[in-house]
Amino acid sequence: MTNYVFEDGEIEDINFHLFKVEKSFGIKFAKNENEHITTYGEFCDHIANKIQLEHSGDCTTQQAFYKLRNAISSKFKIDHKTITTDCQIIDILPRRNRHKKIAELEKYLGFKLNILRPPHLVTMTLLVLCFVSLVGIYFNWQIGILGLIISMGGIWVADKIGIELEVKTVGELAKKMARENYLKSRRNSKTFNKHEIEKILTDWFSNDLGLDRSKLVRDAKFA
Repeated sequence: MTNYVFEDGEIEDINFHLFKVEKSFGIKFAKNENEHITTYGEFCDHIANKIQLEHSGDCTTQQAFYKLRNAISSKFKIDHKTITTDCQIIDILPRRNRHKKIAELEKYLGFKLNILRPPHLVTMTLLVLCFVSLVGIYFNWQIGILGLIISMGGIWVADKIGIELEVKTVGELAKKMARENYLKSRRNSKTFNKHEIEKILTDWFSNDLGLDRSKLVRDAKFA
């Protein structure tokens, strides 16, 4: 795997996200496998060609919604007819016992949802402390190292106990499921829809990497 450089000069390290792509689509990249790829379209086609499953034209996001709706209805005794894509997650998962309720959903679905985060203020404060500590190492290495330990430990703890929601609606969560757990979100995990891979990858890199969606076109250059 390697870093990708867009022709406009924007550089993004997506190695970690490629690992998530492997996990979601049930594929594995060999070392330097993607070095021959020169455009975003080639990258999307390469991913689709690596998925050695039978093609089926059904919509994965729709199936993810049905799975999520069934999980919510079953675990929380909510009439499935009232659960729509516009339903607010905060109404289904109130702050009280949120971790426990999400764990119940994850057990039913068979995979992690990863929808909780610490407050942005806490994250930013810890990241600033981490940066200041790195600079401080040059002036007093003992204090700098201590600051790094505190900030990194704080980030880890905040991530574990954070209860802020990353998604707002059931529909947004269904899309997230389809991106991050593609095969497990499908009715038949031994099939895939090759025509939706590019859209899902575009949603993924746009949301997770903060890339401008308008730049993720098929002829966008990688170097």
